[in-house]
Amino acid sequence: MATSSNAALQNAALAASLEGTFSSRHAEVNGVRLHYVEGGSGEPLLLLGGWPQTWWQWNKVMPALARRHRVIAVDLRGMGDSGKPADGYDKKTMAADIHALVRHLGLSAVGIAGHDIGAMVAYAFAANHPEATTKIALLDVPHPDKTWSAFSLLPEPDQHADSVIEAGARSYLWWFAFNQVRGLPERLLEGRSRLLVDWLFDRQAKDPASIDERSRQVYAHAYSTADAVRAGNGWYQTLTRDIDDEQTYGRVSAPVLALGGDESNYVYLRELMPSKGTDVQVVEVADCGHYIPEEQPQTVIDALTAFLC
Repeated sequence: MATSSNAALQNAALAASLEGTFSSRHAEVNGVRLHYVEGGSGEPLLLLGGWPQTWWQWNKVMPALARRHRVIAVDLRGMGDSGKPADGYDKKTMAADIHALVRHLGLSAVGIAGHDIGAMVAYAFAANHPEATTKIALLDVPHPDKTWSAFSLLPEPDQHADSVIEAGARSYLWWFAFNQVRGLPERLLEGRSRLLVDWLFDRQAKDPASIDERSRQVYAHAYSTADAVRAGNGWYQTLTRDIDDEQTYGRVSAPVLALGGDESNYVYLRELMPSKGTDVQVVEVADCGHYIPEEQPQTVIDALTAFLC
């Protein structure tokens, strides 16, 4: 396995490696230090990522999107170079972080695209800050709702415990339970996060090679400390609160685009999302698992460009 120096994995170097002019920055907002990478000009577009990744998961789409937009890829509370406080990992609070960042940047309203945990935060942002939301795109994951309380601890016969992209079967979300455990995951994964990163990408991407060696090193480095593992677990340990919060939200009024991988969550999103907004499009991404921005970047570029115009 090839290795990179820590310097090459630092955000300033990663930002500088992108085509165009991107820079790595920080802001103190809502009681937390947020890291973000910014470039381009035009209407603002925030990009929010998921577990176990960082802002870097958008690296294949940022240069193209920056030709039309002021692109701001954010490390959420607990992610990458952002602060990792003891609490505040419910999606409503994390959406308040993003809202405070928007105000800090002098913006009144923004478009947001979120993947995985970032999609949950994007939806919470639109639900709680409609005046600051132009449009939102949710990639492969919706906001938790009351149906999530029915997820089983044990896999049923038609659920694959080893992969989420097996044809004709539902995925077994074992990591939802694993990340609930306090104190143990960080002891198990500290210094060993590459094992988790590889397991997830090799089993949740249609083409695992689409998440390349450099990217895997970036993510493993970002989750290599006990504190980073603990903070990422916090996004899952608040899901019950997120479910309760969602029940107080009305249908989102901002236009919503949901992109689902044909080997992942497209069917689920197609059935669910029309009930969550007043103006919803659900689009299938072909030949794709869970990691849509890295597996099918051109599809994401085209879909977001058309949606945000």
